[in-house]
Amino acid sequence: MKKRTLMGLLCVIFVASIGYAQENTIPKTLTGHRFLTFNTIIRVNQIEVARNKNVGEDERALHTPEKVIQFREALEAGFPGARMTWAFSWLALQDTTANYQAIRKLVVAYHKQYGDEITFIPGAYFANAYNSTDQVNRDLHDGLAKVSEMVGNGYRPLSIVAGFLSAKNQEYLANKEGIHVCQGNIWSQFSIDNQDGDGAVSYPFYPSKQHFCKPAQGKSDFIDCVNLDGWTVDFLAARREGFAEGFNSRMGVGPIETLGKYGLETGLKEMMHTTAIHFDKGFELNGFGWVTNCWELSLPYAPSNLTKWLQAIKARWPDVSLITQGEFGMLWREHYKSNRFHYRFEETGSGIGGSDADKEIRWFMNDKFRLALLKDLNSNKEMVIDFTSYSGEAQEPLSGSTRNWSLMGEINQKKTRTQDKPIPLHELSEKAKREIRKYEPVLTPLLYPTID
Repeated sequence: MKKRTLMGLLCVIFVASIGYAQENTIPKTLTGHRFLTFNTIIRVNQIEVARNKNVGEDERALHTPEKVIQFREALEAGFPGARMTWAFSWLALQDTTANYQAIRKLVVAYHKQYGDEITFIPGAYFANAYNSTDQVNRDLHDGLAKVSEMVGNGYRPLSIVAGFLSAKNQEYLANKEGIHVCQGNIWSQFSIDNQDGDGAVSYPFYPSKQHFCKPAQGKSDFIDCVNLDGWTVDFLAARREGFAEGFNSRMGVGPIETLGKYGLETGLKEMMHTTAIHFDKGFELNGFGWVTNCWELSLPYAPSNLTKWLQAIKARWPDVSLITQGEFGMLWREHYKSNRFHYRFEETGSGIGGSDADKEIRWFMNDKFRLALLKDLNSNKEMVIDFTSYSGEAQEPLSGSTRNWSLMGEINQKKTRTQDKPIPLHELSEKAKREIRKYEPVLTPLLYPTID
């Protein structure tokens, strides 16, 4: 990239901002389409747990206008016309140093040029692990107001980025702030980083007022906020607790667990493997496909690696739309007025890291339960490794009191409790079997092997 002044670059962007790029239009319907959503976090401290408290490293040196420019150009080079989501932390919205002032101007310019979404992230992923419900609501209100002020012209994002966000805060977001899309759960996260939240479904859903991992069960339980996963993971890797067996349970499309661990060639292979779970078989099973990725601006990976992944996606699935997470969430909301989704996923391992080549996993997810069946391809034996019913009562912990926000059912994939030992499907409780038979009749022969 040729050296240029920030003012010169801003001029180029504003001149180009006659309208959004036309190569990447938003489909009018959810079904029949493949979607990619991509966001980045701009912060000052690694973990800004509160407005005036940090527990991570100072990242000012890792956030520069030059890095923002390289990052956005890499996205455009890999996927012309792409629209991404930029999430600013509280400190990044407030910082008065020259770098952060320039970064904010650049991102606003990208919004005008490409249609990028600019939004707020409370607490740098883990707001409820450290703050009260009321404080998180205040942060949401003030942070969103600051974003609107920064962008101008009455701008309001369609979504926020949160990592994890409690049901009470998502209800506030929908009812008081008028925002109906929230990246509010990190699917399967357990024993990594500063908060746990296993137990949800991996595709969008409306959360219950009882727990952000539980899909709403009816009108009285309903929060009108589409709850999105944080980044798409390999289902086989994700069944482990944290770094169990020396593997990273969050491996998938994220750069830390792929490029950072295995280098470009193998890392890209795993990123494409995880992408294909959703754009090939998942698309066939669900009628649409969705992959999402968060690539923090502070990460030490060459932007050209992002370009290579996106180019590989465009070459293999030329119909993919890369739109903002708010646009995708609202498209899902238009299609699903309630939690009448029925998601299915199937994967055979890639052989990389915790994605065992000799294993096959099947996931069944609906508003009543999630069920995972793991098959050993050597023995052909298939066992239940997760059954989480959403029909019963659930309760979130007191906000600010703990890192453990998981919703665990009869058997949980992480195998952290004595009851989490894999069993054949027919050995589940009778209540579980009745529920599964009602919503997944195709599994009846496995539930009741003596039935003809």
